[in-house]
Amino acid sequence: MHTEQQTSHSLVIGYVLWIFGFLGAHRFYYGKQISGTIYFFTLGLFLIGWIVDLFLIPGMNQEADIRYNIGEIDYNLGWLLLTFLGTFGIHRMYMGKWISGLIYLCTFGLFGIGYIYDFWTLNDQISLLNGTSNYRED
Repeated sequence: MHTEQQTSHSLVIGYVLWIFGFLGAHRFYYGKQISGTIYFFTLGLFLIGWIVDLFLIPGMNQEADIRYNIGEIDYNLGWLLLTFLGTFGIHRMYMGKWISGLIYLCTFGLFGIGYIYDFWTLNDQISLLNGTSNYRED
């Protein structure tokens, strides 16, 4: 019998975010905040690191699958919402954080600072919520 293993992060989403990788998007997605920040300020280590990451993404994807809790909240959807609609707080509303989502909506992601904060912490926020919901179900 073949059972499909659930994963927290998607290789496809990783490569889609890699397109914006010179800004560190794919590195933030895989939980590598420090290098993501470095990529942001150096345009993907002057595009050289960005190109090298094309080959490193499968390993980063495996590490993320091991590291983060799978549950009701989908990392891929959360990251797409953050990346493209983050200043409107849609990703926070998706996670059930309605009050902060509405605050983001009215303040453009708390004037951009909250948006950047979420790039640093979204994986941990989702993992915590998923871990809590998995604990309640048991």
